[in-house]
Amino acid sequence: MRTIGALLFPGFETLDLFGPVQMFGSVKDAFSFSMVAEHSETVPSRHGQSIGVDHTFDENQGYDLLLVPGGPGTWDQIDNPRLLKWIARASQKAEVVMSVCTGAAFLANAGLLRGKLATTNKMNFDWVTQFGDDISWQGRTRWVEDGKLFTSSGVTAGMDMSLAVIEVLLGVDAADGAAIHSEYVRQRDPENDPFALHFGVE
Repeated sequence: MRTIGALLFPGFETLDLFGPVQMFGSVKDAFSFSMVAEHSETVPSRHGQSIGVDHTFDENQGYDLLLVPGGPGTWDQIDNPRLLKWIARASQKAEVVMSVCTGAAFLANAGLLRGKLATTNKMNFDWVTQFGDDISWQGRTRWVEDGKLFTSSGVTAGMDMSLAVIEVLLGVDAADGAAIHSEYVRQRDPENDPFALHFGVE
């Protein structure tokens, strides 16, 4: 069973986190989640739910996969040195590193996307892409795979990205099974991103 360390911070986008939780959790006995935050107190999502914390940054746990959501709290936390240090440290040990939505700004600011292809939420594309150096930001794409790094566009795109990761790790039957279990119509083509067109992102 692979472990997934999921970052929590105040104001994270609920579905950025729980969309992937749903998909990975639908593969029986394959993945387990740990919620990781700066402090041990519960963390509120942007929609007000308080989420419990399993580990703090200081515990220095290692995870097979790393999940970094976005959300409006990204603006408040983007220069948090402890958060960025944890992402950089945890990513060294991880087999796969994933971001959803504006979570890509954390990866960029932590230096993980240098020399890589990446994408992010199209509504906030200009804001996110100011962070980091030497990053080939992809506009019209729902998610991007570059080595062990997977970045996705906004919110629901994280579910398609998660299914793509499941397919890489466990095969297409496992990914399709997770989508069917969730009664989710999977988007298989990463280049099909209607929201890039909607927001005028090239």
